[in-house]
Amino acid sequence: MTADDENQMDAQEDQAGPEKASFDSFERSEPPAQGDVNLDLIVDVPVTLSMEVGRTAISIRNLLQLNQGSVVELDRVAGEPLDVFVNGTLVAHGEVVVVNEKFGIRLTDVISPSERIKKLQ
Repeated sequence: MTADDENQMDAQEDQAGPEKASFDSFERSEPPAQGDVNLDLIVDVPVTLSMEVGRTAISIRNLLQLNQGSVVELDRVAGEPLDVFVNGTLVAHGEVVVVNEKFGIRLTDVISPSERIKKLQ
């Protein structure tokens, strides 16, 4: 075989494209039992934590009329616990506190981890 023949064969192999990969079959395993959940895999994933004082629904007309000093009535009674959400999921209730001249929240009722995992499924 000449060098030209070898170059031509190499060019044909390059044009053929990548070889298809083959994988051994994977056995599907059952999801872990409720008590066997390994949270170590996700403990460092950042999440959004938010506290909700209350909600209300208003018309766009009233929204556009809001200005400094306006008061918006919420659906909660004063002193009622705040809701604590993680990525939009309720995880606890708490009360407002002041820590070093900053607002904080003291958790008064935390939803159990098993209940939170059930809500995710």
